[in-house]
This record gives sequence, C-alpha cells and structure tokens, in this order.
Amino acid sequence: MRIRGKQPDVPAPEHPWSEIVPGLWMGGHEFRGCSGRLELAVARDEFDVVQSLLRLHGYGPDPGVEHHVWPIPDGPLDGTQLAGVMRLARAANDGLDAGRRVLVRCYHGYNRSGLVIAHALVQRGRSPDEAIRLIRARRSGWALHNGLFVEYLRTGLPTVRLLEELTE
Repeated sequence: MRIRGKQPDVPAPEHPWSEIVPGLWMGGHEFRGCSGRLELAVARDEFDVVQSLLRLHGYGPDPGVEHHVWPIPDGPLDGTQLAGVMRLARAANDGLDAGRRVLVRCYHGYNRSGLVIAHALVQRGRSPDEAIRLIRARRSGWALHNGLFVEYLRTGLPTVRLLEELTE
C-alpha cells in the first residue's frame, strides 16, 4: 500500500483537476504546470460545490461557493471518517442531480478524493472496479494507488464502516 508522505516518488498531477463524469471533478491543491514547476491549484468560482479532504488556507473557493471540509488521512480510516466519506459521496451525487459542478479535492487529487468519487460512482450503479478504472483513466494512473482505499471500495464502504465500529 502506498500512502502520501511515505512514497516520495509519487508525481504531482499534470492538471489541477480532471472531469471524471460530466459535472464531477477530481483534483488537488497543487499540480505540475506547463513550466514543469509546482503550481497552486486554487479553486475560485469554477465549481458550484467544493469538497476538501484536507484544509489548506488560500486555496479557495471564493465566498458564496458551497464548501464542505472533511479532513481525513491518506491511510486507515475510522468509522466516523468512513461515515463522512459516504456523506460527501451522497452530497456530490445530490449536486450532480441538481445540475451543479462538483469538485472533490485532496492534496494531489489521487487517493482521498478518489475514494469519495469512486464511492459516489458506486452509489450511481457502477461496480467498484469500473469506478476505479474510470478514475484512473480520467485523472491519472496514480489515482487510488492507496491499496487500502481500493480494498475499502471492493469490500463496500458501509461494510468496512460496520466492521471498523465492531473493533472499536
């Protein structure tokens, strides 16, 4: 399992965000721009809803943009954190159903945002493996490189949450 911070070879993405399905975007807080240097991925008013899985000041969104912040680690999640991921996935789907543009972001836009978006896609009827393949094709081959998150998705987040709560 690779986890951000423990794998220095994980490259920054080439784009600040990528559209996974119409209206649903996955991104991060930094990316490698055309110059080859790291650039800040600041969300302003491009999206109607922004979900941030870590809080970094100065990265937006603009006032008036709906913003949900639910900091989670890029590693094992407890029952409360898993419940938050499931709520964010439902909120992303609610936004899509209302015709809103939704951005889900974490640091690079690979793992935490991938977990939320993949679960949202599963809620919309895709299999976990279909969701993972789509995210990797649209965002990056590095998306969902955290093997634990892939296992969470394949097991099913509601099941993982129940098992986690039983062990607490």
